[in-house]
Amino acid sequence: MEREPMRIREGYLVKKGSMFNTWKPMWVVLSEDGIEFYKRKADNSPKGMIPLKGSSIHSPCQDFGKRMFVFKLTVAKQQDHFFQAAYLEERDAWVRDIKKAIHRIDGGQRFARKSTRKSIRLPETINLSALYLSMKDPEKGIKELKLEKDKRVFNHCFTAGSCVIDWLVSSSSVRNRKEGLLLASSLLSEGYLQPAGDTSKAAAEGLSDTPFLDLSDAYYYFPDSGFFCEGYSSDDDVVLKEEFRGTIVKQGCLLKQGHRRKNWKVRKFVLRDDPAYLHYYDPAGGEEPLGAIHLRGCVVTALEDMPDTKKYDADNILFEIITANEIHYYLQAASSTERTEWIKAIQSVARTGK
Repeated sequence: MEREPMRIREGYLVKKGSMFNTWKPMWVVLSEDGIEFYKRKADNSPKGMIPLKGSSIHSPCQDFGKRMFVFKLTVAKQQDHFFQAAYLEERDAWVRDIKKAIHRIDGGQRFARKSTRKSIRLPETINLSALYLSMKDPEKGIKELKLEKDKRVFNHCFTAGSCVIDWLVSSSSVRNRKEGLLLASSLLSEGYLQPAGDTSKAAAEGLSDTPFLDLSDAYYYFPDSGFFCEGYSSDDDVVLKEEFRGTIVKQGCLLKQGHRRKNWKVRKFVLRDDPAYLHYYDPAGGEEPLGAIHLRGCVVTALEDMPDTKKYDADNILFEIITANEIHYYLQAASSTERTEWIKAIQSVARTGK
């Protein structure tokens, strides 16, 4: 039976339409022999497929002055496809993997990246979905706890070392803790586990040697467990449930362009990981938000300039959020560093938030 091409990289990018100068978010999947793009991550059928054999990639691409971090893929039939990443490192990672895939297929070789299953020598009989159900067994599975860290309470949660790795070893799912760490990393990458808290989230984002941490202060949860986080006051040690139950990932003031009058106003933005919304408020005060941007499945990218409108007297600090239902929001940070911080924080919540 013919082997299914290996998925090398996948994620949301902004893609330029082939007929008109429109840029839309697409779920892009890079495999060994081509690139498929979907309107949404959950879609079963792709909107299109780009073959890699005989293709060439160009980066940086300066064909669109207002859009930053664009790369161009030219196929054998001399058709151009344009994609925009959110920031420099993300664009370079896509370009690096696409170049490697093109080089391999043109040379008649397979992509060299090893799979997690092979790297830990797991028997082919191991089924991650079945393992997940065993982990959630009310009697024999992993017990969900209420854990406290950094003035926050994590509900329906568990630690990596004392819960996950210990359970994998004791249930004979793995032979040792090293193998358990790699299997847990595979469960995390497939979405069967979710990171909770700064330590585990940083590792999942690639800031550690492994995406999953065998540490007592690295917290995780099951995606359908009802997980939520609460903050408490150190003055009286009373647990206070937040207005929106998730942890505040980032907050601060940004300029936002209005949808109707296209005027810019300062708004206070609060980014929470559950639910995955970016709420904005009147900076002068007020507990009720003026509005919210739903981030689940969104695409966020930096902009050099505002398309089809006058920019707000600023250079290199604009960015755009395109929601899953293709609503465009234009925001402006105070500096390029702050813009990158916002983009990375929004991307993280869009991937893992509910």
